Amino acid sequence: MCFVCDSYFPKYLRQNWVKAMSTLDDTDRRLLRVLQADGRITNAELAKRCNLSPAATFDRVRRLRERGFITGYAALLDPAKVDRALLIFVEVVLDRTTGEVFEDFAAAVRRAPEILECHMVAGGFDYLIKARVRDMEAYRGFLGDILVKMPGVRETRTYAVLEEVKSTVQLPL
Repeated sequence: MCFVCDSYFPKYLRQNWVKAMSTLDDTDRRLLRVLQADGRITNAELAKRCNLSPAATFDRVRRLRERGFITGYAALLDPAKVDRALLIFVEVVLDRTTGEVFEDFAAAVRRAPEILECHMVAGGFDYLIKARVRDMEAYRGFLGDILVKMPGVRETRTYAVLEEVKSTVQLPL
């Protein structure tokens, strides 16, 4: 039984508990900043850098995972070394904006490994795609064989990146 959902638990206490579970204190922010910079850091080193005991550090990181602040860990790869040097952004305009077209397009995007990110946007087009491919020839194949054949695609505009000025996955905390 969850005491937060219990009808006997006073509403004001329930609201304060939910608010506390969704907020971060300064220590949590320190932990998250260090973990964003180095997800492979040991618990002992993380504790040292954040001025906590190893046990307190372990408990806080566990709670941050359970509360959904930490959603996973990943190795960041050099795109050129894995034959994905060309970064492309693509604006996509759909022929119809219905729920079914949105769902079908999103499902097709999820199946395309070249697509790293896809965002539905407000404005002059429907989706913004971020993709990585080997080179312009590979992009031409991806565009003709995959992207324009996705459900509902009416029009695309491609932007090839000449220089990555900044690329990070670290959120400001």
